[in-house]
Amino acid sequence: MAPDIASPKSDGLGADGLRWSGRISLTPRILAVNVFALALLAGGFFYLDSYRTRIVDARLEQSARELQLLAIGLESVPPERQRQLIAAYARQTGDRVRRYAPDGHRLSDSFAMDAPRYRLRQPSEEDWQRHVARFLDKAMDRVVSADRPPDFIEPAVDRADAWPEVQMARKTGRPQAVNRYAPDRTFVISAAVAMRDGTSLFATENARDITRTVRAERLRLGMVLAVAVLASVLLSLFLARTIVLPLQRLARAAVRVRLGRARQVTVPRLPERRDEIGMLARALSDMSQALRQRIDATDAFAADVSHELKNPIASLRSALDALERVDRPDLRAQLMAIAQDDVRRLDRLVTDIAEASRVDAELSRTRFEPVDLGQLIERIVGAHEARGVPRGVRLAFARPRKNVAVVLGEEQRLVRVLENLIDNAISFSPDGGLVQVVATVADDQVLVSVEDEGPGVPESEREHVFRRFHSVRPEGESFGKHSGLGLAIARSIIDGHQGRISIADRQDAQSGACFILHLPMAVARDPGMVSE
Repeated sequence: MAPDIASPKSDGLGADGLRWSGRISLTPRILAVNVFALALLAGGFFYLDSYRTRIVDARLEQSARELQLLAIGLESVPPERQRQLIAAYARQTGDRVRRYAPDGHRLSDSFAMDAPRYRLRQPSEEDWQRHVARFLDKAMDRVVSADRPPDFIEPAVDRADAWPEVQMARKTGRPQAVNRYAPDRTFVISAAVAMRDGTSLFATENARDITRTVRAERLRLGMVLAVAVLASVLLSLFLARTIVLPLQRLARAAVRVRLGRARQVTVPRLPERRDEIGMLARALSDMSQALRQRIDATDAFAADVSHELKNPIASLRSALDALERVDRPDLRAQLMAIAQDDVRRLDRLVTDIAEASRVDAELSRTRFEPVDLGQLIERIVGAHEARGVPRGVRLAFARPRKNVAVVLGEEQRLVRVLENLIDNAISFSPDGGLVQVVATVADDQVLVSVEDEGPGVPESEREHVFRRFHSVRPEGESFGKHSGLGLAIARSIIDGHQGRISIADRQDAQSGACFILHLPMAVARDPGMVSE
């Protein structure tokens, strides 16, 4: 059977993929993942640039179209009414409209006809809130790599050749519109139209409403992003707290278990959690308890071994010391027999102790194969009968059908268990008694019972007999014939096969003991199971 838990050098996750991230704590990693998702939301600022570009383009097109309509209107009215029409257009649109003669000098200006409809603001004249707004404008333009329009500068001499769009309109005969930045980074929309009489119309507008609209959208997006960032950070910290802190508690408990500084290390079980961390906590707690029990069992086993070895060693030493002082041949022979008996007892103890100490390790490395317990018991019973059963004890075996009582296991270990139980039943049976072995199948379990007609096992002793070095022997049997490890080894072997061994009364209520083995039955999907 392969070990339940393997620890390969690589767990298949890919060392290269975790080389850098595995060095970072879970908390910053959780924050990084959530902030990365928010960074995608921050991409909305790129949308703002596209949104602003569409508004500016629409305003350029609108200004060119409206100025062209003004030109058509001027051509359809008498010259004395043209100035009034220009002034009315400027009041309605808020534009500054200028008209240039064919030679380029200015003929009229709406700002001279009426009060100016806008005034270009200087940054030095504004409060700090406007400076902050312009700083954010510059930052957003830099983030999205927006193209910066040219600055709007009034020429020292206001002539048509000072405005490139006017020259282009005269050259192409089509309306032209250009976007520029005012000193306070608001937009100045200018449009030029060439008229049929050779004059040109030029209109400028300080479109602060575009900047206000974009800033309002940016504020709303920023507020949404700020709330999302705050919520994400709080949720990340909450998630990190519910994951990282329990893991840190478990890690500290595991370190205490490893250091072994406390007799009982309490590993938090986190019973209120029903997620994977709760499962991990309970698994680690169970593992630490099992480890402590194994350590205690090892300590107790070592103490028991030393105690059991001291008795025959002390007896052997006494016999050898007395052997030097005794001259009578009969006493020397008696002392020599005692020494030889102690040596055999020591040999038996050492052999059984060695086997008991390596059962678990060997079973963890053994590959289990299908074993037909019916055939196995039949061979064991046949071998006992061939050797001769002492004191006329009879053996009876109710063999099941072939390939019915099949389990996955290590055959030689199962042979050791069955021989131990049968030998134990024979030793407790009266002369001419009957030992019955039965193998049956019930609820995916293979049950093997070994019954004898001896005195039975008192209910108070039924758990004690499986302890190491605990021995209850039949009357008349000399001391030291058994090490007291047989049933302990049998239980270890059965536990390693995911089964259990128990003692019960005989079903017919007669005197005697009934040892019952419970082993999981092999099915077709079990590893190593082959089809017949």
